[in-house]
Amino acid sequence: MTISERIFERLKQLDMTQKDFAIETGIRQSTISEWKKNKTNPSSDKILAICKVLDVTPEWLLSGVDPAASRVKNHDYYVVDVHTDTGLLVEIFNGLDKSQRDRIIGYAEAFSAMMPGFLV
Repeated sequence: MTISERIFERLKQLDMTQKDFAIETGIRQSTISEWKKNKTNPSSDKILAICKVLDVTPEWLLSGVDPAASRVKNHDYYVVDVHTDTGLLVEIFNGLDKSQRDRIIGYAEAFSAMMPGFLV
């Protein structure tokens, strides 16, 4: 099964239209139609947005293999929208050198320790 076939299989499972999928992912509906019509696959820059909307892992989307035997997101990484506060923080953090990142982590840990009920 190809990536595009998995996408359309999952859309069917979610009872999601191509139009809704296009809106949610920010991918043009005509591009999504091309995947179906020509049996082509999406470009790599669209994979994470697709996974987020379909609630699947990149491993499953790319290979069909789901090591956890479940398509539910249960992994050791996050997909972050760059247009959010979290995305901005990640972008800034990634631009820092190691000592600056370590310092920021120290600040965050100290701040969270002051917050009752907050776990790190």
